[in-house]
Amino acid sequence: MDISRIAVHESVAKACPLELMVAALQGPDIPVEIVGDDASFDAGDCVVTFSPRDAFLNAIWVHGIRAGYDEFDVAAYEAAGTALTNSTGIHGDTVPETVVGYMTAFARRLHIYRDHQSDSDWTQEPYDAPFTLTGEQVCVIGLGTIGQGIADRADALGMEVVGVRRSGDPVENVERVYTPDELDTAVADARFVVLCCPLTEETEGMVDAARLAQMRTDSYLVNVARGPVVVEDALVRALDDETIAGAALDAHWEEPLPEEHPLWDHESAIVTPHVAAFTNRYHEDIAALVQENVERATRGESLRNRVA
Repeated sequence: MDISRIAVHESVAKACPLELMVAALQGPDIPVEIVGDDASFDAGDCVVTFSPRDAFLNAIWVHGIRAGYDEFDVAAYEAAGTALTNSTGIHGDTVPETVVGYMTAFARRLHIYRDHQSDSDWTQEPYDAPFTLTGEQVCVIGLGTIGQGIADRADALGMEVVGVRRSGDPVENVERVYTPDELDTAVADARFVVLCCPLTEETEGMVDAARLAQMRTDSYLVNVARGPVVVEDALVRALDDETIAGAALDAHWEEPLPEEHPLWDHESAIVTPHVAAFTNRYHEDIAALVQENVERATRGESLRNRVA
């Protein structure tokens, strides 16, 4: 594979400043430039992008800067002979740290006090509201790089960790691993249910009203996967009816989340704008992955994280 240009699509700005990405990708041999939707591509181009575009199929290789690639038509890339890679494997610290933050906020009621701060409200939460993470169970659904990072941190905090993965194979720091057909059992005793699985035909709508009903009434749902893994109306009803205690959502059904969406006003919900993976070094992590693959391509080796 001969790469003659690295084209950084303007959609990358959704995740990091374009100029930082370009600077991180610059090398002595291959020019790097910012391109927009009017750009054309050929068999010498590597495109680095946040979002898909039809024109990218004319390039030799497209790199998505997110772990998820459900927006990309994998079949179309395979038919066109265009390599498609994603950024899985670089989020093992950022997303797990965010998840720990959500769980800590719920346990120590920090989200409530932050809301009260804007009203200069000194009201303390009821005696039975705060709890410690130590000794609580967390169920991690999806035990890839992100799920493993969550398990490691939860275990270090003294939590009981169970998880769900397709193979059912054991995972370090996870006391029991369930398979997807055992999902109801897996979530039944968990104080926190964390979604970090890919969006597939099998996982879309996986957390519906029936599954939410299997969770404890004092449990919390955390979604750092994709919005459609959860049935939107079912979750809103569960929060309204206090079927579960709360939810932290970084992935949504529509992004940005509509201004009139009821979750904005839910005291029991933490809403973040799909930023669980964000860090001020994100551009460096992406650039290192792309540069590694450029070297692999030059040597005629297979690309890391190739999905098409």
